[in-house]
Amino acid sequence: MPFRQALYRTDILHEPLLEMVDLPFYKKQLRVALRNNDRIDPLSIHQYIAVGGYKALEKALSSMTPDEVLQEVDRSKLRGRGGAGFPAGVKWKHRKSSPEKIRFVVANGDEGDPGAFMDRSIMEGDPHSLIEGMLLCAYAIQAEYGFIYVRHEYPLAVKHLNHAISQAEQMGLLGAKILGTGFSFYLRVREGAGAFVCGESTALVASIEGERGFPRPRPPRLSEKGGGVWGYPTNLNNIETYACVPPIIEK
Repeated sequence: MPFRQALYRTDILHEPLLEMVDLPFYKKQLRVALRNNDRIDPLSIHQYIAVGGYKALEKALSSMTPDEVLQEVDRSKLRGRGGAGFPAGVKWKHRKSSPEKIRFVVANGDEGDPGAFMDRSIMEGDPHSLIEGMLLCAYAIQAEYGFIYVRHEYPLAVKHLNHAISQAEQMGLLGAKILGTGFSFYLRVREGAGAFVCGESTALVASIEGERGFPRPRPPRLSEKGGGVWGYPTNLNNIETYACVPPIIEK
C-alpha cells in the first residue's frame, strides 16, 4: 500500500493522487527518453518489440540510406543530453566524413554527478532503447563496433545491458548481417572503476583501451584519426541522446 501522507494532493480537502500520470506536473508531458520505463520488463526483448521496439531500425535498414538517417537526426535538432548540448547530427556528420573505414560508436554511461540517475534509469529500465539508438548511429556513420561505458557503481545496469545484448544477438539484431542486410555491428559493455574524470570523453576512451583514465590533449578530436578508441574515429554520445534517436527515425 502507498504511504498516503507522502502522496501529492491539490489541497487538504481532496484525496491524494495515486498515479504519477495524474499529477499536474506530469499530465501534459510526453515521455521520450523514458517512454518504456515501468511499462515493460527490461529483461524481455519481446516486450520491447511489443511496444514498438526495433521498428525504427527495421525502417532504417529497409527503406533509408545511411545518409537519410543522418539527415533525419540532423533535422530533428537533437542535442547532446549529457549537458553540453552539442547537436548530435553535426557530430555524426563529422564522424562520417573521416576516410578511415574502421569506426566506433561509444555510449557514455559514466554518470558521475552526485544524485544523477537519468542514464541509470534507461540502462536499468529500458536497455534496448539505448542499443537501438546506437545501432541507428552505427548505420548512419557506417561503424561496425561499439562500447557502452558504464560506471562500476551500476551493477544492475551492467547486468541488464549484457542480457539485452545477448538477446539482441540471438534474434539477429546485433552482430553480423543484421536483419539479413549487409550491415554488421558488434557491441560490448565496458565497466569503469568509478573515476569521476572518466566522464570526460578522452579519459573515457583511454579507460576503454585499458589505460589510466586521464584526459588527452586535443586535437586530434575523437572523430579524427588518432583521437578515438585505439586511434580510430569514434562517435561518443550520452546514453539519453541515443535513447531519443529511435522515435525520431520511426516518426
